[in-house]
Amino acid sequence: MKLKFLSSFAILALFLTDVGIAATDNVDWKSQWIGLQTKEKEVNSWFCYRKILSLSQAPRSAITKIAVDSKYWLWINGKLVVFEGGLKRGPTPNDTYYDEIDLSSYLTEGKNCIAVLMWYWGKDGFSHKSSGKAGFLFQADIDGSMFSSDRSWKIKRYQAYGETQPPHPNYRLSESNIHFDAQKDLIGWYLPDFDDSDWQEPQEFGIPPVAPWNGLWIRPIPFWKDYGLQDYPGSPALPFVSTGQTVTCELPHSTSVTPYLKIDAPPGLTIGIQTNTYIVSKQYTLRSEYITRQGIQEFESLGYLTGQKVIYTIPKGVKVLELKYRETTYNTEFTGSFHCDDPFYNTLWLKSRNTMILNMRDCFQDCPDRERAQWWADTVNILGQVFYSCDTKSHALIGKAISNLVEWQKDDKVLYEPVPAGNWDKELPQRLLTSIGRYGFWTHYFYTGDSETMQEAYPHVRDYLSLWQIGSDGLVIYRAGDWDWTDWGENFDSVAITNGWYYLALESVAKMALLTNHQDDIKQYLEKMQSIKKNFNKIFWNGNEYRSPQYTGKTDDRANALALIAGISEPEQWPKIREVLKQQFHASPYMEKYVLEAFFMMHNTQDGLDRMKKRYSPMVDSDITTLWEVWNRQEWGECSLNHGWSGGALMLLSQYVAGIAPEKAGFEDYHVFPQMGHLKFIEAAVPTVKGLIEVTLKSSEKEFSITLHSPRQTTALVGIPKDAVKNINFIQGNGQSIWQQGVETNSVEGLKFRGQDEYYYKFSVEPGLWHFTAGAK
Repeated sequence: MKLKFLSSFAILALFLTDVGIAATDNVDWKSQWIGLQTKEKEVNSWFCYRKILSLSQAPRSAITKIAVDSKYWLWINGKLVVFEGGLKRGPTPNDTYYDEIDLSSYLTEGKNCIAVLMWYWGKDGFSHKSSGKAGFLFQADIDGSMFSSDRSWKIKRYQAYGETQPPHPNYRLSESNIHFDAQKDLIGWYLPDFDDSDWQEPQEFGIPPVAPWNGLWIRPIPFWKDYGLQDYPGSPALPFVSTGQTVTCELPHSTSVTPYLKIDAPPGLTIGIQTNTYIVSKQYTLRSEYITRQGIQEFESLGYLTGQKVIYTIPKGVKVLELKYRETTYNTEFTGSFHCDDPFYNTLWLKSRNTMILNMRDCFQDCPDRERAQWWADTVNILGQVFYSCDTKSHALIGKAISNLVEWQKDDKVLYEPVPAGNWDKELPQRLLTSIGRYGFWTHYFYTGDSETMQEAYPHVRDYLSLWQIGSDGLVIYRAGDWDWTDWGENFDSVAITNGWYYLALESVAKMALLTNHQDDIKQYLEKMQSIKKNFNKIFWNGNEYRSPQYTGKTDDRANALALIAGISEPEQWPKIREVLKQQFHASPYMEKYVLEAFFMMHNTQDGLDRMKKRYSPMVDSDITTLWEVWNRQEWGECSLNHGWSGGALMLLSQYVAGIAPEKAGFEDYHVFPQMGHLKFIEAAVPTVKGLIEVTLKSSEKEFSITLHSPRQTTALVGIPKDAVKNINFIQGNGQSIWQQGVETNSVEGLKFRGQDEYYYKFSVEPGLWHFTAGAK
């Protein structure tokens, strides 16, 4: 069946909730959960629902709430309105999400046909907890009249869908392979004039909140952006008659797609559909198979696949008329950007962004093929990239991630990941410290000003930190958890790294306590921070590097970088740490972000840029448009080629090299402190809750300039790098002299000289367009 989609922008007539943590609401539910009685442990089932609504006039409003386990597609009067609705289940271990959308623009006077295709997965995964029962809920408030799901609807099991033969997807995935036998198709079942007289009456399972779906939480993120069916840029000439070959269709980049075909074929032949990432780390992901019927037919496989190539295996004699794909992504716009005069960093920034968006879906994902799991090591790195590349619709996914983590906290106060999940409940302590620390929860607050989420999260975070204790040596007592994981690779000093993450968690949680009016908690956090800093340096610093006494491996770049970025080390130790980071290369792409950040925090910009180029060159030079899980892509057979944690360079290039970062929560105040190294030109844009910040930087031997477009309701602190030009002796602002030979000169309205430090001459500016020039005369 071919799905005719209206418009991704029409779908956005839905809703966008606040970024803050969601909660079960006060909806007056009147509708029944409905469905067919399914077998115990039934998996991979598809059901069709139909209902005719008669309206006396075209409605002004039709606010509709829809819930399922697991996914649905909605047609009104034969037109597709929602493509892949529903979220993977689990706002809490017991509850379910529901969608809300205004259907008024799709309903008309007279009879209206509502048709819903529901896919029930029936199994747990690393980002989904099955309710154990297929069910559908529909409640529409149409100009004050309620239309509900009940036994007046019609339902039919869609027998064309079934199970493929092995191999099946690995256990981390709640989705199943798709098998569709067109000989059993219900052709046109979603059209208004379809005869459903032999369909069944559904059973009523109860009005919410009712088990096993329990409480209902409103969907906190938008529906997907749908690009419609498109031709492959690299497909063979069409039409053609297959000789039994495999047809490989290139996509413009690695992305999430639902493949489509239109063919003329005899009945009973099997067409296979998969992507180039079907096998990842020797683990099977997802694929589809289509069984032909007689004649001309078309099919779109609705379970999305990811990759850079779609591979069709087409039997001999099949006439191929069309091959297409539908790309769907998280619904956000790429309003952030970074461009400089070195193409390497431009490509790395863009590949990081492409990897990021592939791992934004129902939740943040480590990879969009093997697992689709919200591991927090990946989530922390991705959320930082989000703030420098995406519009503010993206912030909702971060709020959802935080909500998921704290709402799944165990009774014994343990946080664990990934969640939501039905077949995993293991704690990885170091990664959980990362999530609640500076780079996780606090980054979300600092970049958005979203204090509501911090209010909801703080009690859970406080409870989790209570499981960590300071030992007799003044350092944190090591907790191995259920999976003692530090990083991929070798030579990781886990004890030192754990103390670094713990210190960063204490720092963040102390700030959260102040923000949420839990001042009585702050003292204990600060005392523990003081103890960690004192004894970390006393016990781990040997005069040349940080190394815990029991660690026997090579000096760990991760541990030394973490001590620096956490603020444990002192500036007089930095030259030694710098040498460690120039010589040791053990961090995986996950922790490489923090090693590189240490260079920029020391203002060793060129060392940071050089290491970035050395580490990422194989990925940048590759024809793969995303970043890999590990440095050697052949590791584990073939590692994940789309791995969320690998794109930390995106944030670093925008935050440090272009120099744009908040000074106060929500970008009320922010700074532009560039670190250009060998670069001579940078253009960058950073989307914020206050608006778009745009910066252009130019550097030559004799002159340096900054052009800044600063949004409303902000104050920007602009830094003129002292090393930009040798012996700077003048600075101009908007064409007027504002500093000369160390003395502030003319006064310019909206601009003030704010002094200098080791690295910058600093000026504050009000919103507007500003141009600074510095040089030596």
